[in-house]
Amino acid sequence: MKLPSRLHLAGACLILPLAFGASAAGAPAAVDAARIIAADREPGNWMSHGRTYDEQRHSPLKRINDRNVGELGLAWTARLDIDRGVEATPIVVDGVMYTTGAKSIVYAFDARSGTLLWKFDPEVPGIRLSEGCCDVVNRGVAVWQGKVYVGAYDGRLIALNARDGRKLWETDTVVDPARSYTITGAPRVVKGKVLIGNGGAEYGVRGYVSAYDADTGKLAWRFYTVPGDPAQEKDDRAMEIARKTWHGTEYWKQGGGGTVWDSMAYDPELDLLYIGTGNASWWNRQARSEGKGDNLFVSSIVALRPDSGEYVWHYQTTPGDMWDYTATQHIILAELPIDGKQRKVLMQAPKNGFFYVLDRTNGKLLSAEKFAPVNWATHVDLATGRPVVDEEAANYLKGPKVISPAFIGAHNWHPMSFNPATGLVYIPMQETAGMLSAPASPQRIAHKSVVNLGVDVPDLPEDPEVVKQIAASFKGKLLAWDPVRQQAAWTQDYRTIYNGGTLSTAGNLVFQGTADGRVTAYAADSGKLLWSSPANTGVMAGPVTYEVDGEQYVTFMAGWGGTFPLILGPLSLEAKVQPEARVLTYKLGGKAVLPPPAQLPQAVPQPPAVTASAEDIAAGRTLYNGFCGSCHGLNAISGGVLPDLRYLDARKHAQFKDIVLMGARAAKGMPPFAGTVSETDAERIHQYLIKRAHDLRQETARARP
Repeated sequence: MKLPSRLHLAGACLILPLAFGASAAGAPAAVDAARIIAADREPGNWMSHGRTYDEQRHSPLKRINDRNVGELGLAWTARLDIDRGVEATPIVVDGVMYTTGAKSIVYAFDARSGTLLWKFDPEVPGIRLSEGCCDVVNRGVAVWQGKVYVGAYDGRLIALNARDGRKLWETDTVVDPARSYTITGAPRVVKGKVLIGNGGAEYGVRGYVSAYDADTGKLAWRFYTVPGDPAQEKDDRAMEIARKTWHGTEYWKQGGGGTVWDSMAYDPELDLLYIGTGNASWWNRQARSEGKGDNLFVSSIVALRPDSGEYVWHYQTTPGDMWDYTATQHIILAELPIDGKQRKVLMQAPKNGFFYVLDRTNGKLLSAEKFAPVNWATHVDLATGRPVVDEEAANYLKGPKVISPAFIGAHNWHPMSFNPATGLVYIPMQETAGMLSAPASPQRIAHKSVVNLGVDVPDLPEDPEVVKQIAASFKGKLLAWDPVRQQAAWTQDYRTIYNGGTLSTAGNLVFQGTADGRVTAYAADSGKLLWSSPANTGVMAGPVTYEVDGEQYVTFMAGWGGTFPLILGPLSLEAKVQPEARVLTYKLGGKAVLPPPAQLPQAVPQPPAVTASAEDIAAGRTLYNGFCGSCHGLNAISGGVLPDLRYLDARKHAQFKDIVLMGARAAKGMPPFAGTVSETDAERIHQYLIKRAHDLRQETARARP
């Protein structure tokens, strides 16, 4: 099979070089396999996404511990360029921090002072910013032998000089430019190859993971996760296995999904690379595969040979997935005592609500228990390794069903951590439920910024009191999970879901940021809250800790955004935060001061009069939620990341059709919908927004004392 790749050297992206710190002189980011494998010998660095190849996110550092963590103070903070979702795990090597913000902008900071050393902006075209489901986020970089690697949102993989941010090479990872492929995940480097996957399953893409030569950017291999056009390619062993589990003639035209948009781990001893794959495309199994088949390798963990991409084994967490139960969530490798025997295991807590422990040598299921409320399946059969699906509760093809977890999952992308001393996994768990239903004949919408799921548009009530009740049912927790006993050791409750990733340390600590704008530390063994400090904004990313010149630091990447506040804006408002993108770094006795949070104006401009009929406004509501709700929030209630369209001023009301149909704001990420949305339907959407603006003014007036 021919491996498509478009490679370009150099390029004209924005670079802001500044002087490098003395500790980085000589060989910045001089990381290789030996250093990562022996990471515990230099615990002051954080050289790979999960610190080590096993992705445990556990640090041996303990200068900051459960006895003195209350003395933490802000050491330094740095404001990022764009106040959108921040999801990066910083890499810290020899006194330099490499991290990313929204739109894939890369930053290099002096890790002691926060001084900016250089910045690189890949200049993602504005028109591409709407072609992903879950904000223009980026989960960080990889470093290797003097280079920094970043996946740009528009699908480019870029190598930078670690000393000054100068671009060395870039390659386009997108195999089909006609489809909405993105990159939000962090690259990994294994055996001199840069590994990266893509997002886009909701838009109808075919999933794969690619490996590129770290020095040149040349494509080494590509592993597809679902079968393609049978007339265009000869199946290898993996695709022979997979194709038997798909049915009909439409699945490959829809794309199939199974995108590798986040999780990876590597075992150097077994020489196995583990990837987690995403949901199927469409969600509607009847429409994509005649309602039959496991549809491999969607929602699966797959083991590959990193030299060649050769398939070794797989385990599918959700066969025939029709609920968006991705298995792209964080994968952790460890050794655990199972039935009196020390086993090499792989652990994952995917969206579907079951915590899986696998033998990572062969993919055999060792245990799987519910770590959150679940109604789509009663249990996982250990004999077959398959979930026992509750058809009455979960099969929305037979009628609307309220399913738990909802599509946002019992655990989303936010990384968990494992502490070998306590034996516990610390999971950003969430309790969610949502209704799914499916039309008799789903229709594909041919627009690169519109999702195609094969299910009905969510119908969230508009009554504010009902919305509050639903929001209250979405519960966030920090869950300390015993993977051997498969039960909770302790929990901490949060105001809402979408709380940050976790970090565990040898100081008997678990660090986590929260959706409601705090950074916290808990005792790893007991769960007691030991420290908390304001962050000004929601914190989603996984924190890191490092050491420079004998001083230990803890860094949180702060910035509110992502799926929850974009799509479920009315529910995310319970977090009571505004987007503000920052790096927050703490040390014992730190004296820096965090500026006050930004306060957005609350006045609602006087909207025009409503002129449409009740029927047209109802139609406008359906159109808005289908075309606009995934960015600006269902029912025209934004979570604060993108503009709340109830606040349109007179000028924007006058420009409405030019913006929606003709692309007047395409450079800022708002695509044109002419040819997809008619002028009549655009006016229906406009009238619905005007009605919602009047609703808001009335609610505001009633709330005044």
